[in-house]
This record gives sequence, C-alpha cells and structure tokens, in this order.
Amino acid sequence: MNWLEISMTVDGELAESVADVFARFAPNGVMTEQGVKYNDEEDAGTPTGPITVRAYLEVNDQLEETRQKLEESLFYLGMIQPLPTPVYKQIADQNWMEAWKQHYKPIRIGKRLLILPAWMESAEPNRVAIKIDPGMAFGTGTHPTTQLCLELLELMFWERGKTKEGDESFNFPLSCIDVGCGSGILSIAAIKLGAEKVLGVDIDPESLVNSRENAETNNVGDELILGVGSVTEILEGKFPFKSAPLVVANILAPVIVRLFDAGLADLVEEGGSIILSGILQEQKKSVLEAAQAKRLIMTEWRQRGDWVALTMSRG
Repeated sequence: MNWLEISMTVDGELAESVADVFARFAPNGVMTEQGVKYNDEEDAGTPTGPITVRAYLEVNDQLEETRQKLEESLFYLGMIQPLPTPVYKQIADQNWMEAWKQHYKPIRIGKRLLILPAWMESAEPNRVAIKIDPGMAFGTGTHPTTQLCLELLELMFWERGKTKEGDESFNFPLSCIDVGCGSGILSIAAIKLGAEKVLGVDIDPESLVNSRENAETNNVGDELILGVGSVTEILEGKFPFKSAPLVVANILAPVIVRLFDAGLADLVEEGGSIILSGILQEQKKSVLEAAQAKRLIMTEWRQRGDWVALTMSRG
C-alpha cells in the first residue's frame, strides 16, 4: 500500500483547524511538528515558530475523490483566514516500526556494560546487558551524560569487588539512591552490577512508569523502589531509607547546585560516594564549589565532548 502525504505549515492559531480538516479524510490520524527553542540552560525545550500539519491519504481508487473533498474543506477554511497551498508527496509503504528500530544499536559502556534496545538479545555474554526502550523517558544510553555516569557507576563496583555472579565476599555499595531516575537506566545498572536495593525518585510520575517497565524488561523487581519526589521527600523519610553509600544524579547542573542546598549531600552516607552527571564543561566549577561546600571531595571525573561527570566522596 502506498500513501499520499499532505502537509501544510501554518501559525499556531490555524494548526488545530487544519488538523481537524485533515483528520476527516486521513484514517490513521494527523501529526504536527514545531520547532523548539531553549530559553535558558534549564529549559527542557519550548515550542516555537510555525507548525507543520501532516496527514496520509491511502492511494486507492477513491484517492482523487478524497483529495478533492479535502481541498474543498480547506477552501472553505481559507475563506475565514488565508491558508498556504498544501504540499503533496508520494510515500511508499514500509514497516515503520522495523525501520525505526534499525537506528538503534547496542552500546558498549566501559569494560562490562552493554546498553541494548528492549527488543534485542545480547550477543556479548561477558557484558552486563541493560535493555532500555529508546522511546521512553530521558536516559536511553545514547547521550554522553548517561554514558559517563554509567562508566563511573561501573568503576565504583569494579574497583570494590565483583558482581553477584562472582565472589560473595564483595565489598561495594549494597544500596543506592538515584535522584531523577528518568528511564531507570542507572538504577537498573546498579542492581545488575550488584546493588541489593536501589531507590529511584523522579518528580515526573510518567518517568516512574517508564522506569518500572524497563525494570521488568530487565527482570528487576522488588530490588528497585520507585517513588515521586526528590531530595526533600527522601530526607523527610517518605521512602524506606534516607541515605545510601552510593548516590547518583544525572540531571542538569543548575538543578544539582540547587539540590545541594536542599540536602543532596546528606543522602550520602559517611565514607560513601555520589556520582554527578549532566554537567557542561563550563558548569563544572560551580558544581564542584557547591559539592565542596558540603564536605565532598572529588575522587574521579570523566569528560566526553562538552559534558563532564564527577565522582565525589564524603568523609
């Protein structure tokens, strides 16, 4: 089956009306696209500019009639407010899901970790595989901030002992707190490397749904405790533990600095460590100053491109 794509780029006021017209004739729905701008270093992305509305008409014996009726509807809408000329494009049918999946490949992290798309099986049994759905929340393993954090996380366990599959006399963090857990990738990695309990918190409830789904894909169950909240809620005792020998926070640098004021360092047990990522090179100094003001000492750091990740120890 082939398709005829129809698209129209309009301002925000017209986009909904155009989408309503398209939807009358497109059996598979309508999609919209808009540019994104970043107002500051904490902005996750603010929609801006004109909106392109797209729909797909099935190429069949009724196509010309459908197209004529659609254009008639656009004509009447244009009598209320001028519209641009619609753009048409022939689209050959294909398995869109399989085509999308081809963009994602296994990612080797450090010496032992392997990030896999959720639908793929590992071809490297010597690596610890973590399956993540790329369509989910922030933290799919493709961004340098997540990769750097995973490298330092692996190093934390690698230096202190072996994973559960090895020597039972291991000596590494048995519990961990993941602040801003996103997709759950860091929490799952910590458990697969040997942590017995991980508390993952996020202020976005949808992220927690994604974290649990990813955890189930990786056969992780009650070892992972998830809850809505952040540093304040942990310190208030709303979760099973208030501190841990290992804390990870892969979030924006200005947020990390604010969280130190909220008590982030208090989550780290005496003698424990915290891994911080999501830090641009020029932001490293401000994060270090905030951490050092809380008696944390830098013990390790990594950089990839413009991004930096730090390991800080307490006591």
